[in-house]
Formats: sequence, C-alpha cells, structure tokens
Amino acid sequence: AESGIAKHVSPVVWFYAPDFEAEQIVPFLTKYVESGFEAVWFASAFKGTTGPAQAWTPLSYHLKNHLSWLKVMQAVPRLAPLRLQGVVLTGWQRYDHYSVLCELLPVSIPSLAICLQTLVNGGFTEEAKRKVLDVLGLESVQLEQST
Repeated sequence: AESGIAKHVSPVVWFYAPDFEAEQIVPFLTKYVESGFEAVWFASAFKGTTGPAQAWTPLSYHLKNHLSWLKVMQAVPRLAPLRLQGVVLTGWQRYDHYSVLCELLPVSIPSLAICLQTLVNGGFTEEAKRKVLDVLGLESVQLEQST
C-alpha cells in the first residue's frame, strides 16, 4: 500500500481447478484489499491446464472451471470490497517451461467457443450451446466424452 502501486495496476487471481467455491478465493481477495487494491481480474483457461501432454482438450473440465468463476463473480460483492475488472481467458501453450506443447489451438477451438459463450451468457445455457454449435458447424458436442 505504501508504494502506491495499487493506483496503477490490478492483480490477477488465477485458478484453474474445475470445481471450486468462492470461499477458496477469499484469502487472495483479502490480501489484495489489505494491500490497497480496489480492483481485481480473474483468470481462467480454455486449454492447457490439465496436463503436460494432452492431445485433446477436456471440454467438461474447462466448462466447469468457467461455471465456478461465474459463481465467484456473483459472490464478490459479499466477499470483498473489490471491483471485478474482467476475466482473462488464457490458453496455455505449455504446461510448464520444460514440457512439450499442450494441446494445440485447432483441437481446443470447441473449448474456447464453449468457455466464451458460458461467460457471455452467464452459464452454459441452451442458447449458449446453440451458438457454439452454429459457429462451429456442429450438430452436437459431447462434454463428458472429450477426454
């Protein structure tokens, strides 16, 4: 707080687990409030966070992560006096700096579409699913069979 950095930047809270509760984020939010920050970004991922050598993107894993973030976003006003700036939707190229490439972008496009529509629609609604299918030119998508 003494450096004045909180006036110029906003921290990012990264969390990539598929299922988590808003209360798990509270320690991070509390730390940032105590440090003088007034706003925060959240970070999710549409690919790359599930292992160092994935060939396919597990759709349900990433969808669940975004659904969890939506719950956190709804809970922020009661959890901490912070303004949510937005969500950084990441797509990892490498699981870590010593690994081979994660799943490549072409195979993760369905996940990107699902995650974006989930954030835009506030959930993976029938409307969101229809938009994903229309944009991708698909008749259906199997969330649980994508691993």
